[in-house]
Amino acid sequence: MHSETPDIISISSHHKIEVLSASELEAIKEGTLQLLSDVGVFYPTQKALAIFADHGADVDWDNQIVRLPPDLVKKAMGTAPRNFVLGGRAERFDLTLDGSASYLATDGCGVHVIDLKTREKRASRKADVAMMARVSDALPAVSFFWPLVSAQDFGKAAPLHECHAGLTNTLKHVRGGTTVHPKLAPSIVEMATVVAGSEEQRRRRPPVCANICTIAPLAQDAHGIETALIYAEAGIPTSFMAMPTMGSTAPASVLGAIVEGDAEVISAMVLMQLAYPGTPVFHSVIPSLMNPRTGGYIGDAPLPDRLIAVQLAHAWNVPSLGGGSFSSDAPEIGWQSAFEAGFGGVNIPLAGGEICGYLGLMDSSMVLYPEQIILDAEIALNVFDTFKKFEFEDLDVSLDVIKEVGPRGHFLRQKHTRKHIRDFRYSSIFRQLDAEGNLRQPQDVALEEFKRIFDSHHPEPLPDDVLKELDQILSAADRTAEELGK
Repeated sequence: MHSETPDIISISSHHKIEVLSASELEAIKEGTLQLLSDVGVFYPTQKALAIFADHGADVDWDNQIVRLPPDLVKKAMGTAPRNFVLGGRAERFDLTLDGSASYLATDGCGVHVIDLKTREKRASRKADVAMMARVSDALPAVSFFWPLVSAQDFGKAAPLHECHAGLTNTLKHVRGGTTVHPKLAPSIVEMATVVAGSEEQRRRRPPVCANICTIAPLAQDAHGIETALIYAEAGIPTSFMAMPTMGSTAPASVLGAIVEGDAEVISAMVLMQLAYPGTPVFHSVIPSLMNPRTGGYIGDAPLPDRLIAVQLAHAWNVPSLGGGSFSSDAPEIGWQSAFEAGFGGVNIPLAGGEICGYLGLMDSSMVLYPEQIILDAEIALNVFDTFKKFEFEDLDVSLDVIKEVGPRGHFLRQKHTRKHIRDFRYSSIFRQLDAEGNLRQPQDVALEEFKRIFDSHHPEPLPDDVLKELDQILSAADRTAEELGK
C-alpha cells in the first residue's frame, strides 16, 4: 500500500521588494559585460573553448581564458527562455518558473548525518538520501527535492545514486544532475528519460534538473562544464551557481561579489546558448562572507545580497535559484538555527526567487539533523500564512457578532465561533503539552513527527519495468565509475 502525496504549497511572491533600481541593475550588468570582455573567464576544457571560438569569442588557448564581446553575450542570452517547467512524476507537482511563485527546495548536499537511531554523527549514505526524499514527499512545504546529503557509499557514482534515490522515493521534481565525469552524465539523462516515459516527455516536463557550481574567482570546472553541455543537449534544465566569498574569493563588497558571481554564471549560460540555443537555464549567485577573525565561512550574514541576486537574474530575463533561505551556520539545533531559519524564511516572498528555501541542513549545509526539516517546514508554513494574499471578508458579519455579545461578554457560545475557529492553522510542533501538561521542546516533537512520517509514509512507487531499467542504468554506471577509478 502506498500513501497519498499531499499537494505542494508555494510561497506567493506578490510582496517582492526591489533593493536596486532598474538603472542600478543595468550598471551591474554593464560591469559583468566589462569583466567578460576585458578580463575573461578560465575554461579548462577544449570542448568549451572550441564552441566559444566558433562563435567569435576571443579565446586564449594557451591560458584557457575566454573573453566575450558584449554583443555576443547579449545575443546568446536573448535565446535563454524566461519561463519553463520542472516536471514532477505527476503533473500536479510540476513547477512553472515564471516568477509568480517561489517553490521551496530541500538543501544540499551535506556529508554528515546525525543518525536517526544512535544520534551519533556519521558519514552520509544513499539510504539517508532515500529517507529524506520519502519524508520530503510527505511535506507540502517542500516542492523540489535536492538530495540533502551525499551517497558516499557509492564513490564516483554517488550523484547517480542520489538521483536514483530521489526519483524512487518522491513524486516531486528532483535535482538529479550535478558535476560528474562526463562519461557518467549520459546515465543521468537515461534515468530522466525512463522516468519521463520518452525523450519528448523528458524535454517537455523534465523530471530532473542539474546544478553546476562555478569556481570563484572567474573560473569554471572542466567536468562541470562538460556535463552541463551533455545536460543542455538533452534539454535538462541547469542552474549555474556562483558562491563568491567576500574577503577571500571575492572583493569585500556586496556589489563586488554579485558582479563577479554574475560574470561566472552568465559566461556558462552563454556557452549553453551558443551550443544549444533555447536550452533552459537558471541563475544563482549565493555570496558568503569570510570571518575576519578565523578565516571561516559565514553563509547567513544579514545582507541584501541574495535579494539583489534574484533581481539580477530577472534583469537577465531568466529564472532564479536563490533568495531567502532556511539554512543555518549553526552547528546544532538551537537559538541560532531558529533565528537564521526564521529570518531567512521571511526573505523568501520579498526576494521572489523561483526556487529557494533550502530546508533541512545545519552547519553551513554540511550536517543533516533529520528533525530540522520538520522545524523548517513549520517555519515555511508560517511564512506562507503570513504572506499569502489576504482576502477581505464580509466585515458586517463580524460586526453583527460583536454587537450581539456586547461589552464584557464572550464568544464561546457563538455559532460563528464554532464555525470558524478551525479556519486557522494550528502548529503541530509548537505549544504541545506532554501527559503531565508540561510544554514540550519543539525539536523533540519534530523528531517524533519525523519518525512517524518515515514509518508511515510510502509514496506511490514507479512501475516495476521502470525500476528494472533504472537498476540496469545504475549497474552500467557503477561499472563505468569503477573503470574511471583505475
